[in-house]
Amino acid sequence: MNRATPAALATLSLLSLTALTACGGTGDSGSGADPATTAPSTKEPTAAERLARTMVTTSDVKGLRVAEPDDEFRFARTPDEVTLDKPVCAPLAHAMNQLPLGTPEADLTRVVSGQRDTGTETETANGIGFTYITLTAHRSGDAQSAFAGVRKAVGSCGGGFTAEANGAKTPYDSVTAEKVTPAGDESLGFKATMTSLGVPHVLHTEVVRSGDLLAVHFSVDGLAIANRRPSDAKLSPTVVNAQNAKLG
Repeated sequence: MNRATPAALATLSLLSLTALTACGGTGDSGSGADPATTAPSTKEPTAAERLARTMVTTSDVKGLRVAEPDDEFRFARTPDEVTLDKPVCAPLAHAMNQLPLGTPEADLTRVVSGQRDTGTETETANGIGFTYITLTAHRSGDAQSAFAGVRKAVGSCGGGFTAEANGAKTPYDSVTAEKVTPAGDESLGFKATMTSLGVPHVLHTEVVRSGDLLAVHFSVDGLAIANRRPSDAKLSPTVVNAQNAKLG
């Protein structure tokens, strides 16, 4: 028997490797590129990223100032810290204290002040104080449920309620539904009255659902409350319209 020469063995090995490659034995498509590294990215944004993209910015609200709220003045940090004499009214207390509605995957709050960047013109003089915006992203179906809870609370809490958190009590004297411009898939508005140190104040709130996102707009004149002046802080149309437009 004739033994193959080293050169012949090398040729046979090369031919075998070529045949395997042609038959796709290496898993290569023949282009020399790795499909795992060339496929386009389809990563979906996280719930927090969606909210960050949806929240209004200063450029969206004609020079009004958008900022993170000061935690020093928060009534509560989580809904679990709040107790109520009428549990059905919990969604209203949460909406008026920048707390998320329902059990969202993510939430984000910003405050828009009436002080313009020029420092010379304020909307407070026109009855507009600070507008708080709280956005929440929910799992499928949860946003509808949370919105329904707000609607039920507005209808059930007309005679007022009291919320308590961390030793502080806030009594709301009355709650009344308000008409708002339709937005998103569904929207509603309400006003609440409260008395602080014998001085009356009116607070306004609008809740909008767009798909699985909820937006809560809440307006209060904090300076009037601090200075013991009656107040009726209207929601800023500039802010509400800009935010609703970004909800889609």
